[in-house]
Amino acid sequence: MKNLINSKKVTLIASFLGLYLLASGASWLFFSYTQGGATSTGLGSARSQIASLPKTEECPLNGGMFTTVERDIWQARRPMGVMIENHLDSRPQSGLSRADIIYEAVAEGGITRFLALFYCGAAAENVTIGPIRSARIYFINWISEYGEGPLYVHFGGANNICTNKEDPACLSNGTKRRGVVDPRVMAIEKLIDMGWRHSKGNALDGGANAGAPAIVRDQYRLSETPAAWEHSAVGSTDLLFDLGIERGFDGNWDSGFEPWSFTEDQPAVNSDIKSIKFGFWSDSGDYDIEWTYDERSNSYMRVNGGKPHTDWEFDKPQLSAKNVVIQFIEEDGPVDEEKHMYYETVGSGEMMLFQNGAAIEGTWEKESQYERTKFYDAEGQEVGFVKGVIWIEAVPEGNTIEY
Repeated sequence: MKNLINSKKVTLIASFLGLYLLASGASWLFFSYTQGGATSTGLGSARSQIASLPKTEECPLNGGMFTTVERDIWQARRPMGVMIENHLDSRPQSGLSRADIIYEAVAEGGITRFLALFYCGAAAENVTIGPIRSARIYFINWISEYGEGPLYVHFGGANNICTNKEDPACLSNGTKRRGVVDPRVMAIEKLIDMGWRHSKGNALDGGANAGAPAIVRDQYRLSETPAAWEHSAVGSTDLLFDLGIERGFDGNWDSGFEPWSFTEDQPAVNSDIKSIKFGFWSDSGDYDIEWTYDERSNSYMRVNGGKPHTDWEFDKPQLSAKNVVIQFIEEDGPVDEEKHMYYETVGSGEMMLFQNGAAIEGTWEKESQYERTKFYDAEGQEVGFVKGVIWIEAVPEGNTIEY
């Protein structure tokens, strides 16, 4: 009996030692690779270890758990926000299932757009992302929360630049006449003022300073029938992170970053909140949303325009989230002749948080462009997010949420 106990002890110690060596060996592979000054081209050896490693490392963006290899990869990078469209012709999008946090708001005409944050979830493998679309002021306000110089991937943006002399909206000085574009929505000018937009900036514009191979056109992403040109820009997360690193935007980003607090799963027993339904604009049913609660995974499954919302990549999973935030925001618009919308994301307002099969009513607050948006319950206590994907729905004030 004594020999049996000793044998079990040796086996247990050997198992822990083997696990430690496996984890430390994978980290050593990554450390050796990064010290060589290379970028994503050498990640294969380290990534091959991920499936056999325990998830012991917490993501600073959403609290999700990952391996030491994934942690080492993301720590050499910084968060990257990508503008991804939600036009009916762009679905299914590529890569959204690997985002850590997703913001959704109307771009124009009732058509919503996403700011998808990639950091931890994109460490295990390269992610094809898209279609990439143009910048908007309110999304810039959100990405500004993520530390010093986060990467911001877009394809153009609302602006007052006009170079076509034949266009009646153009003035001789290269700008648009008054009323064509509201100054509040000029995203390109905003990025210039922030110091983000230049040849080596952290604003990676597929139409200006960040072309192939990081961002390319693929009109045949979804089918043999070519998509419209505006729905064809796609990117590679590895190559975009590489581009950021080459420009000096590496892992040193979080000195002033305020992470949210995170909690473990605590699903409600026999929750009576089975679904969450709402729209952005009353006449834009293709963009109405339903989140259905899945008790087994303690997650919310996304339905967009009456159909399960899936990712075109990774065997086409339905998109899901551990946390769904309804952030009620002030809507103004269209504010100009180009039909731009303006949403006030700095200030305060009401919010609802759905997690664990339950609903929490409260408020949100964002003191300035670069300050973190904070979410509070009815008692004024900052809420904690269940570890995993966070989806923030920026819904116009006054809209009805059914649940």
